[in-house]
Amino acid sequence: MRFFSYAYAILLTGDLNYIYIHARLCVSVKGGSGIWGSGEKSAIFLYPKAISKNNRINSQIRAPIVRLIDENDEQLGELSVEEALRMAQERELDLVEVAPLAKPPVCKILDYGKFLYRQRKIEQKHKRLQKKTEQKTIRLSLRIDEHDLEVKAGRAREFLEDGNSVRVMLMFKGRENAHEELGRQKVDLFLEKIKDVAAVEAPAKKQGNSITMVLIPSKN
Repeated sequence: MRFFSYAYAILLTGDLNYIYIHARLCVSVKGGSGIWGSGEKSAIFLYPKAISKNNRINSQIRAPIVRLIDENDEQLGELSVEEALRMAQERELDLVEVAPLAKPPVCKILDYGKFLYRQRKIEQKHKRLQKKTEQKTIRLSLRIDEHDLEVKAGRAREFLEDGNSVRVMLMFKGRENAHEELGRQKVDLFLEKIKDVAAVEAPAKKQGNSITMVLIPSKN
């Protein structure tokens, strides 16, 4: 007689959202004709994308028996849908059907509203990252007043939050070229207004009739 174990995976949904792992400890009898299972254990691994706005929740769930996962990802086994709903309500959370094609369907206890809010934030971030980044240009002058500097800083902030880099150019006219230090102070003041979203890729440098600085989105 010898002992061995094996496991197999069953795909529960067509989009790789859930995988059901079923493991069984078996006994093989020498000279016999079969294998007898002496114990078995199952586990369900959840992929976050499985939960969407289209999942059945709470009273929408029609299956009489469900396999339940709680809010801490503990697997509670098979329960009646009424018992699962009661447990969710006691915790002031929702019961969400996350694998409707499983037998029985898999349900998870969670705060559905908070989950959808987090998913929207993640999707928005991914869209921003997928957008083609550009280098935008903000032009300043030595004589720019405080209000216009605020407006320009606001525009640069929007560009940076969208993932773009920003080239800041302060242009000198005529005799203004003699006041490089004042120009640098103006550029530093501009950077101070957006330092929470900006990182300096290329520091301010005098080139011909202008001072140029390149900013990129901050990683904070």
